[in-house]
Amino acid sequence: MRCFAVLATSLMLTSLPSLADDVIHVSYSERPPYLLPQPDGSPAGLTGAPAVAAFKAAGIPVEWLKVPSNRQLALVKDPHGLNCTVGWFAMPERSMYAKFTKPIYRDKSWMLLTNAGFAARGITSMGELAAHSDIRVLVKDNFSYAGLDKFIQKWQPVVAVSTAPTVKMIQSVAKGAVDMMFVSEEEGNYILKHEAGELSANLRLLSLKDMPRGPERHIMCSKAVPDEIINRLNKAITFK
Repeated sequence: MRCFAVLATSLMLTSLPSLADDVIHVSYSERPPYLLPQPDGSPAGLTGAPAVAAFKAAGIPVEWLKVPSNRQLALVKDPHGLNCTVGWFAMPERSMYAKFTKPIYRDKSWMLLTNAGFAARGITSMGELAAHSDIRVLVKDNFSYAGLDKFIQKWQPVVAVSTAPTVKMIQSVAKGAVDMMFVSEEEGNYILKHEAGELSANLRLLSLKDMPRGPERHIMCSKAVPDEIINRLNKAITFK
């Protein structure tokens, strides 16, 4: 009986899944300079590189998935899937369905990406911006603009919501379909240098006097991802 008990216990232990062997599905979409896909499927960039380094240093097996942002949210909201995504803001409403690691990056200041016609209006502060409810603002569907969300809600400009990639959004700004969109300093500079092409002649990157600094970005995971995984990632993250 004693031998049987030992054997049964041994079999039970070997049948239990090991956290070290669980593959975490980590999704992202191409969004330079934050996320740039590499030949092996993993991302590089301001948030991609530190995320890859953290999973590697923590010894956590990963499957990298390149999917649209709305699909990323759907995966994280799945209470049973071991899913994470890279570079998201830790908003209170997202804590209802997600877990967050320590920050992996913090943006510089917010800026306005506008066309030349709008820039000529000479707006220099957030207060001046809020005085014009006729301004047409382009926002990304299901994206948060962190500290600017409440400002936009109070301001109540004409809001256009887009599911299109960034390149299509900047076309809307350059051609005057909308007046402006909020971008981080890093993304704005990248757009003008690498993505705008001929459109850059009619694009302007504006810094307002009282524009808030950009927020911290995190690895966001579903509730199904064990706290042990989050803790291991936190120990491996080197951003301060």
